[in-house]
Amino acid sequence: MTNLNVVVCAGIVPDPLQTLDPVQTGEKPGLRNEMMLPHVLDPWAGHALYEAAELVKETGGKLYVVSIGPKAKLQQVMMTIAQKVPFQLIAADAAAGGFSDSKQIAVQLAELVKQIDGLDLSNTLLFGGWESASRGAGTTLQMVGEILGVTDQFQGVDKISLNDDGSFKVLERIEGGKHLHSSCSGAPAVLGWATGYLPEPPNNPQIGMTNMRTIMPALQQAKPADLENPELTFTAVELPKQKRDTKIVKDISADEIAQEIIDWIKSK
Repeated sequence: MTNLNVVVCAGIVPDPLQTLDPVQTGEKPGLRNEMMLPHVLDPWAGHALYEAAELVKETGGKLYVVSIGPKAKLQQVMMTIAQKVPFQLIAADAAAGGFSDSKQIAVQLAELVKQIDGLDLSNTLLFGGWESASRGAGTTLQMVGEILGVTDQFQGVDKISLNDDGSFKVLERIEGGKHLHSSCSGAPAVLGWATGYLPEPPNNPQIGMTNMRTIMPALQQAKPADLENPELTFTAVELPKQKRDTKIVKDISADEIAQEIIDWIKSK
């Protein structure tokens, strides 16, 4: 199989190591001082990106990244990601918070994919995160595929093995800590990645310089994306409450400790 293209839907999110404080901003919630927080590539999207880069390297295809977020934050994140793997960016300008309807995001992402000049969807795989640290909701990537007419979909993917005839095998996560081995006759297909098998590539300044020649014009040309949904309302937003019950005892066996933990869980 040669010249297989991969499109990665990759969102950016506030750095989870920061304190994320949800607040009511106008008619809908947001994060306190969101534009002041450092942003990173969504971890699930990162796995998809690195797996995609290795795949197009093997086939001689092209890697595209479609992303929706504030231009300033996209530039900040892309300056780091650009040094990892070569890709072409297609972006739209919109808020990066996690209080958007996944359907609206899917519609906008599908439009960005349609804007890729000369892209042959029949010879393309659509990658993205199985979940998201921001607004994936486990549904966005599926809907992007449906909008584009790509119905062969695999979610919770850990590995893809490409065959010479263009078909491929997929290792998908299922319940019980097990994997499902699936086969697909070939592109087009949607793959939502879990963790993958590849590590994060090292920085390469030369790749970064080449990428930034196209990333900066792409960001300058990024058009606003309409993520508003008047039917979506939030009654309240707050951080999960933490509760800690501590008891210090001596001379108790491991079996007794285990039973006490089981009893505590059952009582909740």
